[in-house]
Amino acid sequence: MEYIFMLIFGICIIVLGVLNYKGNISSIHWYNRTRITKENSKKYGETVGLGTIIIGVSLTITAILQMIFDIESLWFITLVGVIIGLVFLLYGQFKYNKGIF
Repeated sequence: MEYIFMLIFGICIIVLGVLNYKGNISSIHWYNRTRITKENSKKYGETVGLGTIIIGVSLTITAILQMIFDIESLWFITLVGVIIGLVFLLYGQFKYNKGIF
């Protein structure tokens, strides 16, 4: 039961990602969406939302498998998911916001 917080956190991240994916980018910090045009708002939300969903799914899967098997080497799932999710997040930032800052 020590991984229950990770499971709940992963589910919350998935929900946030789904909201972003549907086009609601209001949960993204205002500074990170300053140069997003109305035309690109939906595409930006989809890209950032997909990255966020991937991170949340990796956290959730790791938490569930850790509760079942309790093998520490399962953390690679989270590591891979976070790296892939960050690639999507950075891609969205560079493509639609013209940079991170």
